[in-house]
Amino acid sequence: MDFVDYYKILGINKTAAPKEIKNAYRKLARKFHPDLNPNDKDAKKNFQQINEANEVLSDPEKRKKYDQYGKDWQHAEEFEKAKQYQGQSFGSRGTRNSGSQSGADFSDFFESMFGGAAGGGRSRQVKYRGEDLNAEIHLNLIDALKSQKQTLTVNGNKIRITIPAGIENGQTIKIQGHGGAGINGGPNGDLYITFSIANHPKIKRLGNNLYTSVDLDLYTAVLGGEITIDTLDGQVKLKVKPETQNESKVKLKGKGFPVYKSEGEAGDLYVTYHVKIPTNLTDKQKALFTELSDSSIKP
Repeated sequence: MDFVDYYKILGINKTAAPKEIKNAYRKLARKFHPDLNPNDKDAKKNFQQINEANEVLSDPEKRKKYDQYGKDWQHAEEFEKAKQYQGQSFGSRGTRNSGSQSGADFSDFFESMFGGAAGGGRSRQVKYRGEDLNAEIHLNLIDALKSQKQTLTVNGNKIRITIPAGIENGQTIKIQGHGGAGINGGPNGDLYITFSIANHPKIKRLGNNLYTSVDLDLYTAVLGGEITIDTLDGQVKLKVKPETQNESKVKLKGKGFPVYKSEGEAGDLYVTYHVKIPTNLTDKQKALFTELSDSSIKP
């Protein structure tokens, strides 16, 4: 497996603070979101790499392993145990130096553990890592609004996972060790779950922001008033200012989509007004509009 530089993907240095990681992820996730780049065939791949980098670097334990072991970070525990065992074994025969294993030797060491014969002149069964498995979970936009638990059946085993609120359409998460079983005592593969989130008929999501439109009658647009609109989280009342123009927009701060893995944070909801001109007017109504027109000041 080739080395993937997660720091380079997010455009940050190795000393980046958690807040820098979060900000870099948000910026890139918006930029490369597949929904915003329908003509870019690499957008989905880039988006998945950005999510993977964030999954590792935003988790202190995973980041520590990644910084120490590079591309072999997922096998850090096996490496430590095997290094301990081999150090004891070789040390008792006086055939191993006391120096530590260098980073350049990690891959060769793991190959000897999982993909090659054991040293010391003795033959043993080759250990093979299990294959990675892929699954897809389908949600609607309302499902992704709040964290939820689901149970999956993989290779006859039930796995209970928590889906964080704010999961993105096309986002892939990794469940370590829940892929195919290893051979001859080798480690299990991983399970990769991709989320497919269906569009909502009235509300559009772009990143953490939501967009909707409402019809506004002419009288409320001119005189102002109060209307009730539908959101993903129920209905809310909205005050309309007098003389509201057609296609004007208002922002409801914090009424958008929750930010992935950021408790209490959410985007905004943008509402566009479509002013509807009344039809099928009575003669009296037409006369009133004529009177209004005649009384208006003309240049």
